[in-house]
Amino acid sequence: MRGKGQKKDVRSTFNLASTRMSRGASLLSRRLTHCLTLTMILLYNLSATSAYAVTTDSLAVEEKEGTEYYRFHATQLILPATLITLGAIGVKNEKICDLKYNIKENMDQWRGEKRCHIDNGLQYLPVAAYLGLDYIGMKSKHNLPQRIAVSATSYTIMIAISESFKHTVKEGRPNSPLSFNSFPSGHTATAFTGAELLRIEYGNKMGIASYTFASGIAFMRLFNNRHWLNDVVTGAGIGILSARIGSWLLPLETRLFKLDRGKHNLSVIPTCNPSDQHFGAIIFAEF
Repeated sequence: MRGKGQKKDVRSTFNLASTRMSRGASLLSRRLTHCLTLTMILLYNLSATSAYAVTTDSLAVEEKEGTEYYRFHATQLILPATLITLGAIGVKNEKICDLKYNIKENMDQWRGEKRCHIDNGLQYLPVAAYLGLDYIGMKSKHNLPQRIAVSATSYTIMIAISESFKHTVKEGRPNSPLSFNSFPSGHTATAFTGAELLRIEYGNKMGIASYTFASGIAFMRLFNNRHWLNDVVTGAGIGILSARIGSWLLPLETRLFKLDRGKHNLSVIPTCNPSDQHFGAIIFAEF
């Protein structure tokens, strides 16, 4: 009798422990999902705050011969510097590493065998909108040559910073530990460069929409197991900083290359390849 009772007690204890472990795993999964969601909300709120601040001295513009120029203020460095620093700390910091590993595991369970590579093309949509929205009725602050100059400068700076980090930090990718180019996320940096250019050029409402879109690109990099959380956070900071540097240099480029003269036309032909989910555009510019 004692043997049977002991077996029942053992089974009951085992079942209770299994139930608690299952509940604990479920709770952990929910908490990780909440952490990821809160991270994206934090990034979005920081972006929205930055967009709203355009009306203050920290994001002031000056009128010069009918053109609005984006002036430098030290406070404009706070948001991108914070994001870049947080992401860099996350490369080695134990607590942040635990968080990003848990988020990766949670994403793996959620994603399963599914993959979505639409972000490979959509990362360029913000800069395409920055160049072309003026031609579908939205009033831009600068003409086409000025916008091309700003975007070329911004993306050159973004690529230089991103590649410098990739070759210096050499963090392994979550889906390929032997590929030491995970930090930072180039896709995220590309999207946020365009998003910040849109905010500067077309105002706060467009900025909120473009930052939301860029945050979606960052999320897709996590979903597709291509980057760690800290990679996309730093990528966002690099993109924002690069766009602001490009905008700060516009008055100089306008004077050097006389970009504020003449009439200009732009034609954009969208392209897509549904078989591999790649999207792009062919751009014709006339000066």
